[in-house]
This record gives sequence, C-alpha cells and structure tokens, in this order.
Amino acid sequence: MIECFWVPKISKMSEKSMKSSRMLLCLITIAMSLLILSSVVMLQSTTLSSIPSSVFRQIIVNRTALFNSNGDRPNTQTSLVSPIGTEGPKLRENVSVCHGANVVKRVTVNIGEKTKRLCGPNQGELKVYMYDLPSEFHFGLLGWKGKSNQIWPNVRNPDHIPPYPGGLNLQHSVEYWLTLDLLLSTTSGVSRPCTAVRVGNSSEADVIFVPFFSSLSYNRYSKLHGREKVSMNSMLQNKLVEFLTSRDEWKRCGGRNHVIVAHHPNSMLDARRKLGSAIFVLSDFGRYSVDVANLVKDIVAPYRHVVKSAVKSASFDDRPILAFFQGAIYRKDGGVIRQELYYLLKDEKDVHFTFGTVHGDGVSKAGEGMAASKFCLNIAGDTPSSNRLFDAIVSHCVPVIISDEIELPFEDVLDYSKFSIFVRGSDAVKKGSLLNLLRAISREEWTKMYERLKEVAQHFEYRYPSQPEDAVDMIWKAIARKISSVQLRSHREHRLYRS
Repeated sequence: MIECFWVPKISKMSEKSMKSSRMLLCLITIAMSLLILSSVVMLQSTTLSSIPSSVFRQIIVNRTALFNSNGDRPNTQTSLVSPIGTEGPKLRENVSVCHGANVVKRVTVNIGEKTKRLCGPNQGELKVYMYDLPSEFHFGLLGWKGKSNQIWPNVRNPDHIPPYPGGLNLQHSVEYWLTLDLLLSTTSGVSRPCTAVRVGNSSEADVIFVPFFSSLSYNRYSKLHGREKVSMNSMLQNKLVEFLTSRDEWKRCGGRNHVIVAHHPNSMLDARRKLGSAIFVLSDFGRYSVDVANLVKDIVAPYRHVVKSAVKSASFDDRPILAFFQGAIYRKDGGVIRQELYYLLKDEKDVHFTFGTVHGDGVSKAGEGMAASKFCLNIAGDTPSSNRLFDAIVSHCVPVIISDEIELPFEDVLDYSKFSIFVRGSDAVKKGSLLNLLRAISREEWTKMYERLKEVAQHFEYRYPSQPEDAVDMIWKAIARKISSVQLRSHREHRLYRS
C-alpha cells in the first residue's frame, strides 16, 4: 500500500505548489513499484535466469543468504533446478556431522541410493575412552613399527594397517576390529556407524577400552623361547595389570567400566581373575568361573568366520547333503559327544561327517560342503562354542546346535530359534533320534529358517570400516546395553544412609 502524506496549508500559492509536488511524488512512487513488480515477473518466467525461482524467493521474501558468514548452509532446504531434459541430483535427508567439540553442522552426502553417516566426537551413542598403550600391546604384536613416538598406524590408509594373520588365528581377531573401529571414529571424512566414538577425556566416557590384542598374544607369544623364564604373553599381562590397577580411571569404580577383549578361551589366563571386574568380550564362558565371567556383566562376541560368505546360495532342493560336519572329532571333556555322533552318522549316505583341518584346502572344502548342505552340525568340543557355527550362518546352512552350555552372541536381540535347531546332547546321541528330527523338517519350515539366515548373516560379518548392524556395530551396541547394570552397581555402592 502506497501512502501520500498530508501537509498543513500555509498559503494559496504554496498550497497549489505542494499539491503538485505531492502528486508528482505519488506518480514517481507508483511507477517505481510497477517497475519492480514487472522485473520480478520477468525473472521468474524466463528460462535464461541462472537463479532458481525457489532460491530467488528465499532471497526476496525471507531475506536469507544462501551462506552465512561461516560458510554454512542455512537449515532451510532449497530445491535444486536441473537443466531441461536432465535429472539433477536428489537432495537426501540431512545427516549430522560433527566438526570439533561443540560445533555441529548438517550436511548431505549423496552416494546413489544410499546415504552414509559421518561421525564426530559428539555423536556416538557410546562414548569410549581408549588408553594409548604402547604398540607392544597391540599392533606391535603384528610386527608393526611406527615412527618415533607413533603409537597407532595410519588407519585412513588401509595399506598402512598391518594385516591380521590368517588361518585359525583369524577367528579370534575381535580386538583387532574393535581397535581399528575406534581409531577410525575420529578420522574425518570416513563413513561408519555412529554407535561408538572415541573421546579424548576419560571423564566424558561411558566405557574405557583396553587395546590389548590378548588372543594374538596367546597364539603367538605364549611359548617360551631360548632362555626365557617368562613368556612374552605372561609378561604383557603382568604389565597390563600393573598399569590398569594404578590408574585413577580403574580405581574410580574398580574397573567395572573397562572393556577387555579376551576372545580366545586361553587368553588372559594370568590376568583374568585380577581384572575380573571389567567387562570381558569373550567367545563363551567355558573356561571361566562364574565369579570372573558371566552374562550379567560380559559380552559374547561371534567368532570371525573362516569360510567365504555366500553371495548367492542354493535353496532346499539344490542341497543334496542332509547334515554336514567336518573338523576335529576326538575331543576331551564335553567334546566326547562328537565321537559318539561320528560312529552313529558316518555311514549314512546323505550325511557328511569326517575329519578336517584348516591346512591345505581344508577351509575351502568345508565352505563348499556347507553350501551344499541343508543342516550344519555345531557340536560342543573342548569349549561350548566354535567358529563352525558362524561359518554355517554365512553359508546359509541351517545350524544344528548340540551344545548344552553354549551362550550365543546378541541373543538378547536375536531369536536363534528362528534360524537354528537346538538339540540336547543326551537326545542327539540316541540312535536315529537326530536324523529323524532333521528329516521331519519340511521344505517350507526349512525355507523360513533359510530366509531368516540370509537376513541375520550381516550381524556376523567383521568389516573395516564397520557398517550398520555388522559384528563390530553389534558388539558396541551389546556393550552399551551393559552400561545400565554397571551404573546400577556403582550407584548402590554409593548410597548414603542417614540415621
């Protein structure tokens, strides 16, 4: 609306003059307004304009610049206009990215049909403080030597990361993957889940991670060499106990918020009782007393499978073998059941039950056999669990678990009965019992378990960088679920009783 202001009358001549002036001012104002409106219409209608109409409206109506003084885009999204006849990039949903301690920016990462999250130090669901232990406790055990005062390898470049040894060593490599994931969590420009993020101050952390490659230490350095009286494995454990128990972080709550990976059943033999208040990441509880390791405080993590993961797997009719087992047969303690089953099943035509090792082409042969079998037998050995279960899962071969004392990874969120068969050991060794059970399972029932197997297989894959819902991500989430019980115990100990 255009306003023409009223002026008090002074004289007849001046009144006429002022009326003419007011009229002229009004005409000029109207003409300028019409000119501006016509310019807006022309800019919006022309196809030659280099400014998209949505952006122009944002500048004119909202008076909002495309970039603020810091170079950041405003929160309001704008639609991108593509040239005629081409389809421009679609703006995906915003993803939080942290740059520094207190500055959060919103950016969009366009990678085809998937948007990957970029993590920063303020975003982790689980904030983890990791000790900068000397390399002799971790990558130094792999022969890695950094430059002067360099503790960690350059994780941004995979070529600079020492590889983990293969064979059966690989099945207990959990600590390797978790340590790499934490190191990568503070590396800019890397896409990974925001479940666990390393923080630089222990007082800000939910848990404290101890980067000791205990399984590797046992596998490679537990034997005495030359004139050694104490193995390198025992020496490292003793040094670790001395280090941890002297730290204020440990003393603050007795080590209950510390995470120690001891996945090999014989790892941490010298130190496990002294550090038993910590959260252990284990393969099972077979060689632990209940006061040192239990489900209340500890995590069961999957073995790293050694056979290749199935990309396309055969369905029911294309798997001629009913039941498959290949491995060590004569075992001690709970493993004697393998021997009994061997004599019951070895002559059955549709059953593959033989000795097997990882040497030669043993692993590839096992993978081929599992991929051609409807059911894969997971029988207790020297310990309740083995990597055979996870080899079966990634081969999409329905596991038959014959291990009464077994504890399974992520069982608080995964229902194994949807993709596995559980059989008591005492029932399995009854003549004809196991085969009758398996042969009674219909194609439809087996297919349901098979389809579920394909869905859950991702949870048992160790990847670098880690991916959402893979084994690394699932372990961090399992640790996060333990925090409430740690806090409960801490709070109960700090109760104040007043008379």
